[in-house]
Amino acid sequence: MKVIDFVLNVIWLIFCGIWMAIGYVIAGIICCVLIITIPFGIASFRLAGFVIWPFGRKAVERADAGAPSCVGNVIWLVFAGWWLALAHLITSIPLFLSIIGIPFGWANLKLIPVSLMPLGREIVPTDEPWGGR
Repeated sequence: MKVIDFVLNVIWLIFCGIWMAIGYVIAGIICCVLIITIPFGIASFRLAGFVIWPFGRKAVERADAGAPSCVGNVIWLVFAGWWLALAHLITSIPLFLSIIGIPFGWANLKLIPVSLMPLGREIVPTDEPWGGR
């Protein structure tokens, strides 16, 4: 299934992955410039790597994530998460217009929860077909 994941990731990269990753990198740069929000920038860069190559990996909640992650996610949601989630939603619409793009549209929609609440999650490989999401 690694070949299928590779092919899906290449198609994803061409049609929406690169643009979405750029959005996450821009959010990360802004967070790092503001100094106090560097942890948010690091999370954004981690998510950019996930968004650019999502098939064969998934985001899972960390067992050691506690109240600071929850508070951080609320702050992230207010300042960056909502517009990244909106970008995923808008990017998914044209993908749903073609038969080939439908799985990529669904993958885009499935990335919305991660874009809204990224703290307290880690990216892990999966053995399930098509990323297991």
